[in-house]
Amino acid sequence: MNRKKTAIYPGSFDPLTYGHLDIIERACEIFDEIIVSIFVNPNKKSLFDLEERIDILKNVLKNYNSVKIDYFEGLLTDYLRQKDIKVVIRGLRAVSDLEYEFQYAAANRTLYPEIETVFFMPRLRYSYLSSSVIREIAKFGGDVSKMVPPYVAEKIKEKYYKIK
Repeated sequence: MNRKKTAIYPGSFDPLTYGHLDIIERACEIFDEIIVSIFVNPNKKSLFDLEERIDILKNVLKNYNSVKIDYFEGLLTDYLRQKDIKVVIRGLRAVSDLEYEFQYAAANRTLYPEIETVFFMPRLRYSYLSSSVIREIAKFGGDVSKMVPPYVAEKIKEKYYKIK
C-alpha cells in the first residue's frame, strides 16, 4: 500500500515570514501534503488573532495545492494522534534553536513514540528571521517588506495603524 506522506508544520505564524515560507516550499518537495497548523496558545499575546492568521496563511499559500491550513490547542501529540499523522516539521534558524527544538522533539516522542521530527534549516538569507523580530521592527515603524510576503506586510501595517 502506498500511503500518502503527510507532515504537520506547527507554529504560531504570528506573523508568517519568508523563513516560514521557505520551509513550507521545501517541505512540499518531500511530502505529498503539508498541514500548516497554527498553535493557539492562550498564554501568549498575539499580534494577529486566529482568524487573521488563518486568512494570512490562506492568502499567501493559496497556490500551494499540497498545503492545508488548520489550527490546534493543547498538546501537539494529541493533535497528531487525532489526525493520524506521525511527522512534524520544525525549523532551525541557529544553533540556539537546536537545544530548544531537541527538548520538544524528545518530549513529544516520549508522549507519542511513533512520531518523527524533521528539521529544516532555512536558507541563509532567512536565518535571522523570526516572528518576534518582525513584530518588534514593525512596532517601531520599521520596514518589514523584505522579511514577509506582501499580503503580510499589508496586514501588519493595518494592525499597527489601528493600534496607534
